[in-house]
Amino acid sequence: MEGPWSPPLGALVLLHVVDLDPSLTALHRLGGFFVLRTVGVADRCLPTLAQAYGPRPPDVQGDFLTSRVRRVAGALRTPEARVAASVAQQGLAARLWSVALGSAALYGAVPDLAPPLLRWDPEGSAPDDLWLTEVRPLPGDAATVAELVLHGHLEPLAAALRSRHRLAPGLLRGNAASALAGAARELDRWGRRHGRTDVTARARLLAAELLAHPLLAGTGTLTGTAFRRRSCCLYYRVPGGGVCGDCCLARPPRSSPRAPSG
Repeated sequence: MEGPWSPPLGALVLLHVVDLDPSLTALHRLGGFFVLRTVGVADRCLPTLAQAYGPRPPDVQGDFLTSRVRRVAGALRTPEARVAASVAQQGLAARLWSVALGSAALYGAVPDLAPPLLRWDPEGSAPDDLWLTEVRPLPGDAATVAELVLHGHLEPLAAALRSRHRLAPGLLRGNAASALAGAARELDRWGRRHGRTDVTARARLLAAELLAHPLLAGTGTLTGTAFRRRSCCLYYRVPGGGVCGDCCLARPPRSSPRAPSG
């Protein structure tokens, strides 16, 4: 893990911690990617994300991350495991960023998202189902969000995926940045529709601060709410797929024995 990181000078930092609604009800109004369940997990034998990020077990049946990649591969009808792994990583990153940014923008605080506190259904549909076993409020500033999501989840997730699949670090960093920009863009749209300029302002500011983090810097260019990444997530290799709206590629390559991976 890198040393402590602080947002750029002049950034607005929310230092106070407010009480969070124990059910995080406000997040439900934002859409499926922002929902974080806090009830109903006690009777479900689901793994924690800490278990998913662990070393690859000798028994493939106990490898929750591999199970998720296989689930995504089946849904996409792709025979390429690394393509499914890329899409799975970006999907989980989008869920984590959405929960953290949504909480920070609406509440001014975020729940502790430590991997041992989050349960996850690797066999569920998209977006990923997440359950938080305990709501612990933390400051809703960029440094806290970076510690929770980037260091707490996306670094160990990337390491676990790379131990199983041939994925370039730049691809995974680009996926993380793209998912962050997408979450901020949805918050911006929601805020504009509902007259919540405070939400749009916080979402934009947090996204800009987080994209300046050393782990995400250089992954793309943010202009307003539009993001153009410098790597490809490989989605164009999915049957019937194409290039994403923020892709570095203008069109899918006609033939490519080895896909660009950042």
